[in-house]
Amino acid sequence: MRMRKIKFITLSWATKICWALLIVITASCDLFRFKSDKEDEADPIVASIDQQVLRKSDLTLVNTQGLSASDSSSIINRYIQSWIRKQLMIREASRSMAYDEAEINRKLLDYKYALMVYEYEKAYLDSHLDTNIPEQEIVQYYEANKQNFNLKEIIFRVNFVKIERNHPQNRNLERLLRLQEGEQKEALNKIVLDFASNYFMEDATWVKVDDIIANSPLADSPNLVGLLRNNKLIIVEDERYKYYFRILEYKLADQVPPIEFVKDEIYQILLNKRKVQLVEELQKEIYNRALENNEFKIYE
Repeated sequence: MRMRKIKFITLSWATKICWALLIVITASCDLFRFKSDKEDEADPIVASIDQQVLRKSDLTLVNTQGLSASDSSSIINRYIQSWIRKQLMIREASRSMAYDEAEINRKLLDYKYALMVYEYEKAYLDSHLDTNIPEQEIVQYYEANKQNFNLKEIIFRVNFVKIERNHPQNRNLERLLRLQEGEQKEALNKIVLDFASNYFMEDATWVKVDDIIANSPLADSPNLVGLLRNNKLIIVEDERYKYYFRILEYKLADQVPPIEFVKDEIYQILLNKRKVQLVEELQKEIYNRALENNEFKIYE
């Protein structure tokens, strides 16, 4: 039976590249875009450095929707100051170093084409990638790569209940939690649902110990490993609550995790392998088609 779970909250390389390229292209455009010095009364200049100008219309890029007049003014002023600093750095860079404009333009074209290819490959993957990974494929990968999944922290399967310290159901709750896994499940769940302040009762789910014991006195235990090894039921309390931890199973740091704990990770690994393979097949298909149609030449 699945019950409410304590909720826990993990850029691809391509996304990082896209952001980096966007910043470079934006800066370069500012460097090589020359604006007229002629005053435009309908679009006045709000800041200038040499031939570079920032006009009122440029400030429409600043999102101030829903903000007060004071906050809007503050954000706009910060944007202006940021623009000035960027232009000063560009000017200083151009004065301090000699740049090959042709080389910069070539790099800009390379960045542009890289972005075009990325967007094309992304669209191709969106329409051609099979995201269904069979369970057996996940199991086979796990069995062949167990050594790569050593734990960096303690995980366990646990029944956790937080309930008021002096609640009349505490004795009954403790009795039920001391029974074997699966026994008196219905009675236990009824107490938890009706009276617990917080709980985690998903028997089959492996979770990080720190995610469950956080905000309980057990988080300050100096010998957590010893407690796990020697107790099936750990009970701690503070001024207001009692915290019950029925330990169903645990794995220590550096041990191999169960497949259930790494199944999502393996799914993403296998999915990424499919993506790489699909892109390689696309590139090969395009190359072979062009070769067959004599669409390119190689000169010696």
